[in-house]
Amino acid sequence: MAYTSSQPRTLRFLPGFMAKARKPAVVADSAPMKRVQFSSSYLPYLLIAPQLLVIFVFFYWPSVQAVQSSFYIEDPFGFGSTFVGLANYSDALFSPEYLNIAKFTVVFTALVTVFSLALGLLLAVKADAIIRGASAYKTLLISVYAIAPPVAGLIGMMFFDQHIGPFVKIAAFFGWHMQVGVTYFDTAFAMIFVSVWKQIPYNFIFFLSGLQSVPVSVREAAFIDCRSGLRRFWTVIMPLLAPTAFFLLIINITYALFDTFGVIDVMVKDKAANNPITLVYKVFLDGFRGNDIGGSSAQSVILMVVVFVLTVIQFRFLEKRIHYG
Repeated sequence: MAYTSSQPRTLRFLPGFMAKARKPAVVADSAPMKRVQFSSSYLPYLLIAPQLLVIFVFFYWPSVQAVQSSFYIEDPFGFGSTFVGLANYSDALFSPEYLNIAKFTVVFTALVTVFSLALGLLLAVKADAIIRGASAYKTLLISVYAIAPPVAGLIGMMFFDQHIGPFVKIAAFFGWHMQVGVTYFDTAFAMIFVSVWKQIPYNFIFFLSGLQSVPVSVREAAFIDCRSGLRRFWTVIMPLLAPTAFFLLIINITYALFDTFGVIDVMVKDKAANNPITLVYKVFLDGFRGNDIGGSSAQSVILMVVVFVLTVIQFRFLEKRIHYG
């Protein structure tokens, strides 16, 4: 483009000026970022050595010992042992009692996981919508998590006591003569109820944190596109909570299998023999009360393998449906 003398002087030099303006400015003070390095190559290993030592002493070494003991019949006082191969495993897997306990463990784990997650999510949604008095409401829901499992079991026994238990009186009002510790179904109901009550605050904390991290713009856009609150939750909010829900699913299954030991021990100890127990509690009964070290070790190995396979299946198939970020 040619410029005539009639055009303003500023326009004659405008192309050259714009070309110079496109050049990036050079910052004199810019310096390459330095990579942080340890002064010694052994220092990182030294820093993680205490944690690795704890893992080895309290996890790997007992696991190896359990696998080794599962192939022997051992004297409970440590005076000798006899190699029996896979006899302990066959005795456990083909025992009708063990299979019945395994069935109850599956039902117990499924019910505790489902109800704990569902009620925790429901309370988190309601707490997230509260504006006035939200802090007190959240504190009351979270406070239950500070109770230890044995204490939760003791409180549960007070709730279901034959003389002073309020839940027994409520059940009697509807014609249900509840006898926890005597009747199989009543004891199972009480165990599931107390275990769910103990775990709800944990799920509530994580679900509430996930709900509060959902952007306001996403909520407003979902409100414009969909007037139904239930549909809006399942199509917009719940997919964003999927990573949190997947994490809690694994944690709750682990809780139902192992961490409910304290609750079960308090609720069925010194009671009639017709009581439901889980696999982890049977390991305790056979090992510490029955002095069957080899049999209880084989049962613990079986339980460890089952949990490992279940975790692999969860990460293999369920995590594919989870989108992070």
